[in-house]
Amino acid sequence: MKVLDLRCAHGHGFEGWFASEDDYAHQQERGLVECPLCGDKSVHRLPSAPRLNLGATAPAEERRTANPPQPSPEAVTLQNMWVEAVKHVMERTEDVGERFPEEARKMHYGEAESRGIRGQATPEQRAELADEGIDVVTLPVPPSLKGPAH
Repeated sequence: MKVLDLRCAHGHGFEGWFASEDDYAHQQERGLVECPLCGDKSVHRLPSAPRLNLGATAPAEERRTANPPQPSPEAVTLQNMWVEAVKHVMERTEDVGERFPEEARKMHYGEAESRGIRGQATPEQRAELADEGIDVVTLPVPPSLKGPAH
């Protein structure tokens, strides 16, 4: 089993577990490797050697490429807290899917019992809800939380 350090084009770092180097390459070629946080398929592998021999004689560009900037511990903590907050919301709300605007209106006008809901709405539908005084919040959900765990 190979555990690789990966990063998407948006700077989200994560680990990928693969049967072999070839398995990683094959999945990458087929577009199966994606960021679990944002779904970006533009993922690259980070160097994972414990020590890279790039002394002062190595060109600066080569040193930067071999040692890309790592996210700060604070950024990683915030990323993890955001994922936990999204999980919290998903566990405590009912997914009404595309019926979201209709269900939100029913609750707002007293036609249905008030409860926590989530679902999909177009920008136009969100604007219409706001015009009616119905507050909604857009919450991006990482692809890894949308479906069943792998």
